[in-house]
Amino acid sequence: MELNRENAWKLLTEYNEEPFHLRHALTVEGIMRYFAVELGYGDEADFWGLVGLLHDLDFEKYPEEHCIKSQEIMREYGLDERLIRATASHGYGLAQNDIAPEHQMEKVLFAIDELSGLIGAAAIMRSSKSVMDLELKSVKKKFKDKRFAAGCSRDVITAGAEALGWTLDELIEKTILAMRADETAINEACERLGK
Repeated sequence: MELNRENAWKLLTEYNEEPFHLRHALTVEGIMRYFAVELGYGDEADFWGLVGLLHDLDFEKYPEEHCIKSQEIMREYGLDERLIRATASHGYGLAQNDIAPEHQMEKVLFAIDELSGLIGAAAIMRSSKSVMDLELKSVKKKFKDKRFAAGCSRDVITAGAEALGWTLDELIEKTILAMRADETAINEACERLGK
């Protein structure tokens, strides 16, 4: 399979149909593209975006084999080993996954996957339902409340910030900015999909 956005979306939707998962994939795609440019990898922004789009390829159908089954699926389609490794590395520390994030792209994905869920949940609680007016202090307050978005691992987020050499505040602020940059496009895409 040729690795391009259209084929990646077809592959994603072959294994995922729940609106939440598709929206999360689009969100992480946008965040990854944003960070590629911000961190000096602008010429690889499309690739970083595909990594974000496909990072949870197997999660909906194979949650017990998350980051393991996706490697099989991607290899069956002849996808780039760099993509396979990068997507798998975001699940480092899961029972069956010992692929540690090493490249800057992998570290970003590891750091922002859980965080994007927490930020998204915090945004939904606002009257605007948007990240456009969401500030660091609001997210930090939600981060400290372990009951809020309890499925978003604070340990993974903290470890991700450390792997990048950033403070937690820096990671949260930068991820909010990344989500702001793409919020309108994601909303429009979800509307087109009826999600």
